[in-house]
Amino acid sequence: MANEKKFKLDEKNIGVLPIVNHFMERLKVMEMFDSELPPGNGRAKLSPSKTLGVLLRNLILNRMPLYSVGEWAARTAPEAIGLTSTEAEMLNDDRVGRALDKLFEADRVAMLTDFVVRMVTSYEIALEQFHNDSTTLTLHGEYRDADGRMKRGKSTLQVCFGHNKDHRPDLKQLLWILTVSADGAVPVHFKATDGNIQDNNTHIETWEALRRLVGAPDFLYVADSKLCTRDNLKYIHKAGGKFITILPQTRGEDRLFKDWLKKNSADWEEVVRFLHPGQEDKPDIIKAVHSPIPDADGYRLVWFHSSQKQERDAQSRQNQIMRAFKKLEALKAKLEGPRCRYCSLAAVESAAGGILSRTGTEAWINYKVDTLKEENFRQERRGRPGNDTRWRRTVKERFTLSWSLEKDKVRLDSRTDGVFPLLTNDDNLSFLEIITAYKTKQPMVEKRHDLLKNTLEVTPAYLKSISRLEAFLFIGFISITIHALIEKKMRDAMSEQHIESLPLYPEGRKCHAPTMARLIDVFGNLQRHLLTDGKKEVVQRFDPELSQLQLEVLELFDLSPQIFKI
Repeated sequence: MANEKKFKLDEKNIGVLPIVNHFMERLKVMEMFDSELPPGNGRAKLSPSKTLGVLLRNLILNRMPLYSVGEWAARTAPEAIGLTSTEAEMLNDDRVGRALDKLFEADRVAMLTDFVVRMVTSYEIALEQFHNDSTTLTLHGEYRDADGRMKRGKSTLQVCFGHNKDHRPDLKQLLWILTVSADGAVPVHFKATDGNIQDNNTHIETWEALRRLVGAPDFLYVADSKLCTRDNLKYIHKAGGKFITILPQTRGEDRLFKDWLKKNSADWEEVVRFLHPGQEDKPDIIKAVHSPIPDADGYRLVWFHSSQKQERDAQSRQNQIMRAFKKLEALKAKLEGPRCRYCSLAAVESAAGGILSRTGTEAWINYKVDTLKEENFRQERRGRPGNDTRWRRTVKERFTLSWSLEKDKVRLDSRTDGVFPLLTNDDNLSFLEIITAYKTKQPMVEKRHDLLKNTLEVTPAYLKSISRLEAFLFIGFISITIHALIEKKMRDAMSEQHIESLPLYPEGRKCHAPTMARLIDVFGNLQRHLLTDGKKEVVQRFDPELSQLQLEVLELFDLSPQIFKI
């Protein structure tokens, strides 16, 4: 018994890491880290580039707090994350933080350019059309040192309050600006900037970065209404660029056309019928017409009408009116109550007008306040009243509130339901090309924002140091880019092989547009097992056995099952 060997089974996770590593190798991510990061001191047993490689893989697969990255690595096959077993034991949050410091000190602008150019070339990403949008990265904590001061010879961002798109005005933020290619919604440019920067001041810089990437200005730049300032559009137009944007409601052309539409009938032309998931029996019918009122700067202004937006607008107006009615009813009940605190006509009118203003119903509801005089008689002295009792007469004003719906105005405003204007300087685009660029492609930027903030959970980040946060956002950009490339590769392969769907959902349900999240679930159960003896020598190896579905997915990537034998 004393000589009996003690066997031990070493169990490590692999999951979808071999596929992720394939994309990282093709993009030469680790070579980029090795060449650009400042060299560490001679005592470092784990290089900053390897540490960042682990952090990147963790962010792509299973976002963990920095203090848990070491625990995640300990449960993972070290070869799958670019480490040896000894190096994996050295990983901790301090080492990750110091690696982020090294990344901050590197030339991240040059790294971003090299990474994007290599990605575009390697995966043949089309660069004819780009979509831009911004979002706020809401942070927790004071970030007192994040005031834009220089750190280690580099400028830093200013974390501050601003217009928070997450509806958290109580928290500080940064502004994240992302541009994706129309070809697969692959990120091609990003910038994190101060939290109080206005979106309309960022487009020229972004457009110039895209021009350097493409090498020419004749690409189509699509963005929301923040692009639609005269300075932005004039700059792009004069430089030979093309744009599509939505005209803000604050522009006079918007009001003039809607007033015209209330009295006239537009010669609408049906453009396309979109079938949205779950509403196949009720398509969104899109119509278009050139604006009878030209744009002030001479650009091409096209008005579109959406049948589904028409229903949403009508329902929204009805909800506004119902909210106003309920609030007016509550105000009327207060006025008729025994302890009404409204003592003047002006106060009542202010309260009623405020209700209409807050609900946005001033144009549809009229109200009227009437004054009633209420007489009261009271004994001048205490005691039982008699023939000689003197009475004091007081007059108190009370108010009644009534209102009515202006049905004619509602009917007129309903003629503008479902309409929205798109502005472009490209006269060669058809109505279908304009609406397709804005309606079907532009929302993909928001999905990349959702991936960054909700799936990868880049924020809230409890890093405290603004320099480490900036470096972490760079890693976040690489993460969402690899997500996008994996999804694009799968969908393109399915299209080429005429595969309509794969059973990637639970219970084998069909998936027509696979995402990285589906792959993580499908490959998440794969593990590698090593049986070792008392001398820690491998007695037997058990590589993961792939299912038929996993093999089919690998064929789409042109990858061999051998990559899972780590």
